[in-house]
Amino acid sequence: MSVITGDPAGLSREAESLRREVDGPVLLPGDEGFTTEVTGFNVAIRHTPALVVGATGVGDVQAAVRFAARQGLPVAVQATGHGAVMPVDGAVLITTGRMHAVTVDPSACTATIAAGTTWAEVIEHTTPHGLAPLCGSAPGVGAIGYTLGGGTGPIARTYGFAADHVRELTLVTADGQARTVDAVREPDLFWALRGGKGSFGVVTSMTIDLFPVATLYGGGIFFPAEDASRVLHAYRDWVGTLPETTTTSVALLRLPPLPELPPMLRGRFVAHLRFAHIGEAHEGERLLAPMRAVGSPLIDAVAPMPFAAIGSIHQDPTDPMPSWERGALLRELTADTVDAILATAGPEVEAPFAVVEVRHLGGALARPARPENAVGGRDAAFSLLIIGAPVPELFASVIPGAAGALIGAVEPWLTGGCLLNFQGTATRPEEIARVWPRPVLRRLARLREVHDPQRVFRFGHAVPDLPEGED
Repeated sequence: MSVITGDPAGLSREAESLRREVDGPVLLPGDEGFTTEVTGFNVAIRHTPALVVGATGVGDVQAAVRFAARQGLPVAVQATGHGAVMPVDGAVLITTGRMHAVTVDPSACTATIAAGTTWAEVIEHTTPHGLAPLCGSAPGVGAIGYTLGGGTGPIARTYGFAADHVRELTLVTADGQARTVDAVREPDLFWALRGGKGSFGVVTSMTIDLFPVATLYGGGIFFPAEDASRVLHAYRDWVGTLPETTTTSVALLRLPPLPELPPMLRGRFVAHLRFAHIGEAHEGERLLAPMRAVGSPLIDAVAPMPFAAIGSIHQDPTDPMPSWERGALLRELTADTVDAILATAGPEVEAPFAVVEVRHLGGALARPARPENAVGGRDAAFSLLIIGAPVPELFASVIPGAAGALIGAVEPWLTGGCLLNFQGTATRPEEIARVWPRPVLRRLARLREVHDPQRVFRFGHAVPDLPEGED
């Protein structure tokens, strides 16, 4: 092994050799295009890798992983950078944005997706066939990272976690080998990847199930600050009446005074009800009626829509921005839970949050996958997501303290777990460990010992080592 960390001249020589092996760019710090290549959606995270490889295919990924092994360097992967939670320093960073291909098999109701593909690209290819993927609320997010982390999208109560509907994965492991992984070929890895995210290698493609959903009844309703308490308390009672065909959430938003926002929303505190119903519009309208009667909406945009417009339900930001988030899971949402949320994040409080969302889980999300996978959080009734104000100067202390106070306020109702994709800045091993039930964590840790004993894939929410003596 030729370790070149701290030797820029040596790294430069080795990089020339790597450039002859790959089709994509190989960039060092200071090279033209380096900063653009390593910058992702979350601009608060500034990566400083030793080298970045813009992969164009499986061969490039293999070459990059083998290069890292020869040099004793860890490996990190970035598609869109929405999920960046820590800086990638001194590593080989593989960017997969050039690997964006979608192949749809309408007869099998499947799509095969390359590593850097976004959900928007998947939707573009599937909806002409009347088929829908289990995408997230933000179509600009990378499909593979989202799915490996579980994936709870706008129709999740109907169909379950996105990870529950993966047919096959191709993977480059720490030894540089490309593997095809499914329920028959390498079933242990297939189990671990679906819910264990990036701890076992670089997934270069994924085949997923599609569903016959061409339209839905969905959208959002924005209520003014003075209705926030009524909306949250009504929501708590209302969700218990909903069938699995309906997925909802409610978010407290502190909106900036941006000109692209509708005038009635600019610079305001609002409660945003998100609603998606799979089925007839008249049934969705009937189910939604009690919430429409709760207050005086500023905007009511719930209506029949093509699945291709699913991103309009949550209206997540589309432009790169600084981001800070934390999540938790709730076993129930009582009147006291709602009061605790309002007391720490409601309109009467000065809180450094952009979003505080309560998302209704249950339904298909509560049932085990077939075949089983490593996704945690199936025992929760609701998820709680806190997104800080996009002000990086507040990320170090002000926002974490306020978020800690909010999570502390709802502690009596927490399950103790968190959805992996909503872990955010909680990156200490003991924080990551809470994502999975203990037996699942033990199995993941044992498999990581087998497939990545050198901890090559150590960035982000990597599966932590078990405490000494636990096996």
